[in-house]
Amino acid sequence: MQPLFDGVILAEGKTKVIGQSPTNPNQVIIVSKDDITAGDGAKHDLLSGKAAMATLTTCNNFRLLKAAGIPVGFDEQLSPISFSAPKCEMLPYEVVIRREAHGSYLKRTPGLVKGHLFPRLLVEFYLKTNQRKWKAHDLACDDPFMSHDAQAGTVSLFQPSKPIAGQTPFLVLPEAEVFAHEGESKFFAEMSKTARRAFLTLEKAWQLEGGRLVDCKVEFGLTPEGTLLLADVIDNDSWRVLEDGAYLDKQVYRDGGALDAVAANYARVAGITSHFRVPAQRIIIWSGSVNDDVSPVEKAIAKLSGGLIESVKIARSIHKEPIRAIAELNQAVQEKPETVIIAYIGRSNGAGPTLSAATTVPVITVPANFKEFPEDVWSSLRTPSNVPVTTVIEPSNAALAALEILALRNPALYMRLRETLEDRLA
Repeated sequence: MQPLFDGVILAEGKTKVIGQSPTNPNQVIIVSKDDITAGDGAKHDLLSGKAAMATLTTCNNFRLLKAAGIPVGFDEQLSPISFSAPKCEMLPYEVVIRREAHGSYLKRTPGLVKGHLFPRLLVEFYLKTNQRKWKAHDLACDDPFMSHDAQAGTVSLFQPSKPIAGQTPFLVLPEAEVFAHEGESKFFAEMSKTARRAFLTLEKAWQLEGGRLVDCKVEFGLTPEGTLLLADVIDNDSWRVLEDGAYLDKQVYRDGGALDAVAANYARVAGITSHFRVPAQRIIIWSGSVNDDVSPVEKAIAKLSGGLIESVKIARSIHKEPIRAIAELNQAVQEKPETVIIAYIGRSNGAGPTLSAATTVPVITVPANFKEFPEDVWSSLRTPSNVPVTTVIEPSNAALAALEILALRNPALYMRLRETLEDRLA
């Protein structure tokens, strides 16, 4: 392991130190501490081993997000308590994403019950402040809730622990007093989108491990080139996660839980996040001949998955070469077990049911000539027992159905499909 840093400390907070990399001027090293705090530092303890557990959790999360194509400030883990990241200028915002109503949200909206579900993620912004000051302004509280009005060119600040209904902002600032960069207002849409994508990816990863991610806080930074990165850390202080109705996160500490119970939860979360991954998956498009045009399905898979899922073509007549076809099917599934097959067949509509009877992976059949010969669909619909083939007439719907099956175990793909769905709910 390389040294943590060359003695140049760039910033230090309650739970971490950021230092200059000794080998790369464009890189920083983030070192975690064993400190745990709550109530903006009013409650403070040392939790033995927390630095290592927090570092491992953050690195596990960032590796997953990076694999999902999300721009994150993370390069590699350097030691049990440190990792390297691209140097960037942190923006003074905390971005909170909520799937359920917990914490301060309940104080702002007292009419909601704890755990109220938001089918479309909520994204909130808070201005990061210290000692109730923002530049020359005295504030009513630290880290106020923000409302940005791009049309008016203003930022309104509210107390996050009081009901928002009927509350007037305690301070309204012109954009120029908040934004340090030209055109910074455009970053809010980009931060919101990236934060939502990160949450959705982590949400599915937790679902696969039996947990429920209900909210999460992230921060952003700008590289010298102007690239926006999801930066800082995402550790067990950054979110609320429920398992069998009980919190696994820092909420246990906030609520006065014993330190050994808090430590056990942090260790458990570090272990669970070590399982986070994007699996190797694919869709096989099966046709009866190399001359068959399967491009409608190929294009739909590429568009709907954003290129996350590869599609491969197998052209083999199940009627003319049944033995070779079944052998090829078995070999393909052996190579990559997390596979869905789309049988895009014209006159050979029986291929889908035959493939389905010979494998345990899902098979979706598309009667390609349905418009010309609608009666052909019956060979795919009326099947004997133990032939669970799914018949879909529209190629793009068949592609979406296949992707939704794979998304059950793929956090990156789930993020892509769920984001599209939630955009329709806006």
